[in-house]
Amino acid sequence: MSNIINSSRMAFDGLRKRLNNSSILKQDDYFPSTYIVLQFANNVHIEAVQWIIFKIESERKDGGAELLVRKQPEVPGEKSLIFHVSATNQKLLELAEEQSIRKKDLKGSLRDFTVVEQSEFGGGSDILSTAEKEYLVRHELENIRALENEKAIPGYPRILLYEGQSIFAACVHYNLLQQLFPLHDEDVLRKLGHKWYLSLFKKQPFEEIREYFGESIALYFQFLGYYTYALIVPMVLGFLQLCLAPENIALFCIINVLWASVFMELWRMKCSELAFVWGTIGMASSLDEPRPNYNGVMGVDHVTGRLQPQCPRWKTQLKMYTVSIPLVILCMILAFFVMLISFWVEEQLRGSPDCPQWLYLAPSVAYAALIYLMNMVYRRFANNLTEWENHRTQSQFDRHRVTKLVLFEFVNNFMSLFYIAFIYQDMDMLRSQLATLLIISQAINNFQEALLPLILQYYSSKMAQLKKRNSSKKWQMPSSSVDVQELSGDDPRILQALRESRLDFYEDPYDDYLELFVQFGYVFLFSSVYPMAAFWAVANNLLEIRSDAFKLCCSYQRPMARRVKDTGAWQRAFQALCTLSVITNCGFLYLSPAMRAVAPDASPAEWMMVFVFLEHVLLALRQVLHYAIPDKPEWVRLALARQQFQSKQALKKQRMEKTK
Repeated sequence: MSNIINSSRMAFDGLRKRLNNSSILKQDDYFPSTYIVLQFANNVHIEAVQWIIFKIESERKDGGAELLVRKQPEVPGEKSLIFHVSATNQKLLELAEEQSIRKKDLKGSLRDFTVVEQSEFGGGSDILSTAEKEYLVRHELENIRALENEKAIPGYPRILLYEGQSIFAACVHYNLLQQLFPLHDEDVLRKLGHKWYLSLFKKQPFEEIREYFGESIALYFQFLGYYTYALIVPMVLGFLQLCLAPENIALFCIINVLWASVFMELWRMKCSELAFVWGTIGMASSLDEPRPNYNGVMGVDHVTGRLQPQCPRWKTQLKMYTVSIPLVILCMILAFFVMLISFWVEEQLRGSPDCPQWLYLAPSVAYAALIYLMNMVYRRFANNLTEWENHRTQSQFDRHRVTKLVLFEFVNNFMSLFYIAFIYQDMDMLRSQLATLLIISQAINNFQEALLPLILQYYSSKMAQLKKRNSSKKWQMPSSSVDVQELSGDDPRILQALRESRLDFYEDPYDDYLELFVQFGYVFLFSSVYPMAAFWAVANNLLEIRSDAFKLCCSYQRPMARRVKDTGAWQRAFQALCTLSVITNCGFLYLSPAMRAVAPDASPAEWMMVFVFLEHVLLALRQVLHYAIPDKPEWVRLALARQQFQSKQALKKQRMEKTK
């Protein structure tokens, strides 16, 4: 242990000397826009803070990021140790070239940005969007990795490091770094809000959303808007179904399930179009940068030639197939049995003549509370399990995490409805449950997401002010011993950082996609039972677009910008529901008394054969639609082919010049 401490201190002292002699780190009073705010824990060892700040400022050859740092001056009554991280414009442009950021040049062509040719992209400071700048700075922070001689975090000899480990991931894991978040640009956010959540009947400003929040958030709102437009077809069919005879339900049901498949295929094509325009269509999930928590031995990457953590893929697959999948299946079975116990207890209570009526609701209330608790526990379990699997890239990690969570949510949200439909065979009860879930539950979700955080923030700020008044002991901020230049005392970013540090953290649109996934299931899995489901879904989504926009702009910290090319695992999840909707709706038609009245002389076996045949025909039509609708629009195919041809010609020309 003493050897580890000594080697870490020697490495730290050597780094400090090189920093003091480095000319690139001499800073003046001007500090560019803050892209990332670092808030350390109150009891963090000052030597660890100094080491981390030095790593951020140091040159790359010393394992640093070559970024700019300012510490936040002490604010009376505040116990936060906060630092602002930024970068020079030249550094951002160099990082953009290194990360192969694609931008439109002055001729309108989309290609990889290079510093040498920056005049061809406009040459100004606005070449990169605010989301891209934040993404590049965060990428550099997350890729500050431990060197061979850095065996432990200074001041914490028990927190051991291995070569290549992300230092920031380790600091977050051991709670040395309390939070890391981008700072809002209040002027840009105010203008965006007026065009977005304050304009109820105008088109969403998708490009401005992308430039501010990044591709991941912009793609979610694109999907929400596209899906809401697609719901107009089943909504109109639902109204028509109310006016026509019940025997026509089969026709409407067939159109609904086929329309769901058409929508998903058209959305797949839309994703390709957006990815091309945004410059992310060439992203390959297996070739992305390793994520910060990826564990592996440092080695030269065979594709990029860079020094990156390496770990055999078979180890991840072995963990998935031998441990993760059985555990997930076990959790799903457990959730299913909890549901069965709830129904069994309710049946026992209803069968007891001495039982008061109010007690009939007890199993349902207890089951709802259990679902909430199980979801909380399972989400943490799924995160830890996916982390343990050690996926190389962030997109791979997200895909496997979402798959685990969606499977469990499917059991909790839909199995009780299937039980009512196919075991109880009580369509009136099923219809009542769907109406309750679509109207009341969605209204509660909107309140919880948009308004409740504001209410909680208001009262928490009041409590914090009261605590300050009652506190007689003045806390001495330890940042005075950190050798970093401070922001100017009147800098508005000081109070803004404190204010935003109290906001809730918005990790990714998982919960928002999950709401739409469950709603999609209610609309299309049970379209033959409750035709009005699409109407209530459209009404909710029109409100959801604005409430989610308000939530992101006013109730949460600014999300981390993420570059994506499609909806990833959610595309597969929605397509799985489309396939399942064929099976469930054919089953509901088989149980429907209205359909039985069409041919009363037919035996149950004959009806079964008819609907099995119909199911197979619809599944075959889904496959036809999948192959008939291309995954890329024709103009995108031509543009990609043109880019590939131009790249080959440029390479050929370069080789000819070398030969001459």
